[in-house]
Amino acid sequence: MDKPLFLRTLAGQASPTPPLWMMRQAGRYLPEYREVRAKAGGFLDLCYNPALATEVTLQPIRRFGFDAAILFSDILVIPHALGQKVWFAEGEGPKLEPITGEADLVRIDEALSLERLAPVFEALERIRAALPAETALIGFCGAPWTVASYMIAGKGTPDQAPARLTAYRDPAFLDRLIDLLVESSIAYLCRQVEAGAQVLQIFESFASALPPGLIERLSFAPLRCIVAGVKARHPHVPVILFARGAGPRLEALAATSGAEGIGLDWSVDPAWAAATLDRKAILQGNLDPLALIAGGKALEDGVAAIRAAMGDRPYIFNLGHGIQPQTPVAHVERLVALVRS
Repeated sequence: MDKPLFLRTLAGQASPTPPLWMMRQAGRYLPEYREVRAKAGGFLDLCYNPALATEVTLQPIRRFGFDAAILFSDILVIPHALGQKVWFAEGEGPKLEPITGEADLVRIDEALSLERLAPVFEALERIRAALPAETALIGFCGAPWTVASYMIAGKGTPDQAPARLTAYRDPAFLDRLIDLLVESSIAYLCRQVEAGAQVLQIFESFASALPPGLIERLSFAPLRCIVAGVKARHPHVPVILFARGAGPRLEALAATSGAEGIGLDWSVDPAWAAATLDRKAILQGNLDPLALIAGGKALEDGVAAIRAAMGDRPYIFNLGHGIQPQTPVAHVERLVALVRS
């Protein structure tokens, strides 16, 4: 049997119709997701319930026939599995008991407990068994800088100031935390592959917060280490890096990361990316999620611009960030029709 279109594209094979999926495609814009979420209890309860996590992962595949499903989980399961207290406050987002220095490291484990993440791996096994053969399965984790930012601040912050201050005031502590997250991410992603993931995506959600003097040390070097660590055990599993807000610095990342795919956020000019980034890099993106909410001409022009910019280059169609809860389902249906027309 031929590989799924998504995997063929990541292997460098161009197609007249690009593969399509959306970040956060299992989410609150879908009424069926909201029904499951309401009966799941807390958000982490949903992430750690294999049956429910499988159900919400499959919902957008059933409805839209996307070319890839992405595991329903959260980037903060790694600090949670390391022993940090993590919870989700309704209407406020994630909360963590902050880890701000060497003295706090005694509160977390020195190595990731894969046993604590067993429900995630069970969900992957269930999802893989339930997916159509033509639909690829994506596993994921958060990048060390992004996850460390949450661990240090104890919550999401507008500009990651607590973690950036730590980078200046206590670089040895932050380097130690980043190293722990690199090793944890490698172990977690490899176990996802063993449970059925065929592609891996790493979310560097806060690349935009890092100045030139820090981005190599705290973001790009750790990303390269994770890719190399995964490839040492699973050399044929493609990896996509999504460094939100990296802008022109994506050129260096694409050339040196060892990853097959480079995700573009909505602020990146797709024509610049197609002309500038390493030709071997499979680009992914990057429709503005607000153009999808708006629909109509904004949606049509956005899709057309990306498709024209990519030309004959293999690429994956996606949004430039996660789909928003207020997105009309009809607009997603229209997106699918436009991309596949």
